[in-house]
Amino acid sequence: MTTTEKAIIIAKITTLLDAELTVTDIKSVAPTDENQPIEMLTLAECAEAVKGLSRSTIRKLVIRGEIPSLRTGEGKRGKILVSKAALMEYINNLKKSA
Repeated sequence: MTTTEKAIIIAKITTLLDAELTVTDIKSVAPTDENQPIEMLTLAECAEAVKGLSRSTIRKLVIRGEIPSLRTGEGKRGKILVSKAALMEYINNLKKSA
């Protein structure tokens, strides 16, 4: 495979990724203050932050796509991280709909 062919493949992959991740997705979980860092929580920390939810329940919500997340690492040793703002937004939406 030539360098040109590799560059074309990388460009196509980048285009696909850009199409999947929109700016509105990022803004919906970003903190309102631009200087404030995004606080990410592990599943265990999510369970501690919201009493009554277990790690297992939060994992299921992540798998179903109800709470946005990202995975660090690979395989079983990789951690699932959830934005604290996204978790609180999900809980607040549940309260409003109840």
